[in-house]
Amino acid sequence: MLHEPDRRQGARDQPGAPLSAPGAPPSGLAAALATALTALAATALALLALAAPAAGAPRRAPAETSYPNGGGSRAPVPTSATSRPGTKTSKGKKPKKPVLHGNPARALAAFEAMQEHYYIEGSGLYLGEPFSYLWPFSQALAATVSVSFIPHLGVSLARELDARLTGLNSYLDTDNSGESGVYTSTLAAFDGTVAPPAGPGGPKYYDDNDWVGIELMRLYELTHKTALLGSAEGIMAFEMAGWQEAPGMACEGGIPFSNELDNNQRNTVTTAPAAELALQLYRNTHNAAYLQFAVKAYEWVRACLLEGNGMYADHIGRHGAVEKALWSYNQGSMIGAGTLLYQMTGDSAYLWQARQTARAALAYFDAERLGEENPFFVAVYFRNLMYLDSVTHDPPGQSLAQGYVDYAWQHQRLSDNLFVSGTPPSAQLLYQAAIVQIYALLSIPPSDYF
Repeated sequence: MLHEPDRRQGARDQPGAPLSAPGAPPSGLAAALATALTALAATALALLALAAPAAGAPRRAPAETSYPNGGGSRAPVPTSATSRPGTKTSKGKKPKKPVLHGNPARALAAFEAMQEHYYIEGSGLYLGEPFSYLWPFSQALAATVSVSFIPHLGVSLARELDARLTGLNSYLDTDNSGESGVYTSTLAAFDGTVAPPAGPGGPKYYDDNDWVGIELMRLYELTHKTALLGSAEGIMAFEMAGWQEAPGMACEGGIPFSNELDNNQRNTVTTAPAAELALQLYRNTHNAAYLQFAVKAYEWVRACLLEGNGMYADHIGRHGAVEKALWSYNQGSMIGAGTLLYQMTGDSAYLWQARQTARAALAYFDAERLGEENPFFVAVYFRNLMYLDSVTHDPPGQSLAQGYVDYAWQHQRLSDNLFVSGTPPSAQLLYQAAIVQIYALLSIPPSDYF
């Protein structure tokens, strides 16, 4: 498993299939955390049962299948006329499949290309070494959920969503037992690679689990399946228990990058999305502990990583050294957390702070800088920026996102609808999922973003 510096270049994606182109819980939350941890084992099993493939479903190992040019088999996309899982149609009638145009059509085309070239049919997993890391998998999950929210899509993604849950459970690790390495937390969560017995398992990355938890909550609000809520609460317990407080630590608090013992950095990208997940949970459970944690996480990032330019640095080390690199997704996550806090509390200070961050980010992240970043970072940034716009009724996020993906469609799309990025340009699952998400987000109401 690669570490943060490598990850900044997208190297934690599936390098085996590129396509060339021209800690202790916070004291005030102990009771809530204990409750969540008690429920986690049961909910993890419930999610396994929920997402398990039907008896006799085929499972093909990558070693037994040939993938020309790094591609995979087409995923089963049912052609019923339901736009969302569970939607009923008139008995005896076969409604016409609507003709899609614009953003919805491009979202679906990019999604189908993602499934055709990277998905391992029958396994729930995507190509990598031999399987993708959790990071790109989490974004394929996000892409699937986002496309599922598109109104009048004309196809049901119910089977696709079930397949994502099946694949996700391959990363589920309840204790890190039997794996090499020493870990600060052995709570149940998702490993950065496929967990034993199918994969090597290893460290759990807090940001990867944040992304998964956010999507499980979106899927919960789409399907109302309680196992999804329970699994998101289990991830939240893992995040809360990772909060760093120790004598001699500079700027006590924050969530580390991973649960490896030698990890010594606490990040914006681990802590701000954890606040967003906590606020999603608070909205659905009314558990005040989640709101308290979200406030604490958000305020810690502001206190420890906010720079004089109005934007957020990447991370801080144990002894106070700050990595000042500016990434769009860090600004985006804090914009989204501030907006959600405003909605949950009514405190206009949070909205003002989100707008200040957005103003600074819009001035700094011009088209050239965004073009140099991993498209995943940009997708997170746009999602949060557009979510803020939906509250303030200010439109720059949507127009910027539209311009970004339209440029990608014209200049970075291959003939088979795969998108390339990076230097040298390559097609990767992580990049493809990001483009799918942006087109899907432009096709759905921002209220469905979180």
